[in-house]
Amino acid sequence: MGKTDKNWKDRADKLKAKVKRLEKRLQSALAPATPAPSGKKPAAISPLAPAAFPALPAIAGVEFAAIAAGVRYTGRSDVMLARLAPGSSVAGAFTRSSTRAACILDCQAKLKAKVPAGAGAAIIVNSGNANAFTGAAGQEAVDAVTGAVAHTLGVPAARVFSSSTGVIGEPLPYARITAKVPELAATLAEGGIELAARAIMTTDTFPKGASAEIAGEGGPIRIAGIAKGSGMIAPDMGTMLVYIFTDAKIAPAKLQHLVSKHLDTSFNAITVDSDTSTSDALIVAATGQGPAAEVTSLRSRTGRAFEAALGAVMLDLARQVVRDGEGATKFVEVRVTGAATAEDAHKVAMAVANSPLVKTAIAGEDANWGRVVMAVGKSGASADRDRLRISFGDMVLAENGWRAPDYDEEKASAYMEAQELVIGVDLGLGTAAKTVYTCDLTHRYIDINADYRS
Repeated sequence: MGKTDKNWKDRADKLKAKVKRLEKRLQSALAPATPAPSGKKPAAISPLAPAAFPALPAIAGVEFAAIAAGVRYTGRSDVMLARLAPGSSVAGAFTRSSTRAACILDCQAKLKAKVPAGAGAAIIVNSGNANAFTGAAGQEAVDAVTGAVAHTLGVPAARVFSSSTGVIGEPLPYARITAKVPELAATLAEGGIELAARAIMTTDTFPKGASAEIAGEGGPIRIAGIAKGSGMIAPDMGTMLVYIFTDAKIAPAKLQHLVSKHLDTSFNAITVDSDTSTSDALIVAATGQGPAAEVTSLRSRTGRAFEAALGAVMLDLARQVVRDGEGATKFVEVRVTGAATAEDAHKVAMAVANSPLVKTAIAGEDANWGRVVMAVGKSGASADRDRLRISFGDMVLAENGWRAPDYDEEKASAYMEAQELVIGVDLGLGTAAKTVYTCDLTHRYIDINADYRS
């Protein structure tokens, strides 16, 4: 066999092996795993999912319940309730969509009003219907649901926060929810957080949870959070529904400061499909029921440790949302360095992370770094061809305006077979940097969204 024939045979063998890997991934993606709503074909658990829902610590001062109300789904829970102890501090961040849902507007108004925390608070969430673009009926539904919770739990309606997620433009059948509020209240329990995480899922393939614990003055401070999100995910806060609870004693203003500070490195640093939801919300509640002394200074040892722990939980949940991106088979970290400004770093990172061409190349395990070049160029950020450096993992693929001298196509292609990838872009123009997280784009994304309402 001649050298040329051998080269062709090697290339053919590699191509056949790649086809087999892709077929195996497709079979895995289509395999039934989790119960499906309304009689649909069961959804497969994301190949990027954690092995199991984490063991989250009970948070003193918060109880959970979940129930099947039949808002849209059948055969699964779709409403969750959380009751917060009197004195709880509440902070939040919400989508900036100009068509945001009634529950978002209601939560924003309630947090802005700063109602005294003495009487306690509650959070109620439904999946299956977003109660968005529903006109005056949207606020009517919010008032009915929050009013029922307030009446049943004996807390002010101004301290009941609601969220809805699911189909847009359909009236929320709120009577199905209000009818279940007494039963929800009767089953509240500290250990019900996993049930709550499952109740808020829509196209999610796994429930998402994260936790942290630090040593406070006088005892531990615990943090536990849950999230939902899989599609319609793009940074504009909050990119999903997230609820984080802590037993820390901390004033609402300090809690809000920390939440806002860590948005850009967590929930505003992820994207699945570049689409911002009408219903995204992040609510963080501090019950003050733990044994540790109050966090009075964010610059103290305890204050810094609490901030780091809260930021870590936020980032963990954000990354889990990407891992559950609709149809995702690859988790991708995009690291941009050397930008002239922070704004430019953000533009480049999001241009790469949102590019359908980049994302489909990743899905096909194609080391097409030229698509990254394209994304940098279209971003609108300052860039210089001759200073740009592009890397996959620790391999530099392009630099100084040309393909790197030691570029190895075979090694680059082998790297793309991994489930977790890092794309590096150094602009060589300054010191600003940005890291964002995304996933690949597969045909499964089309399958999920083509019949989302059916």
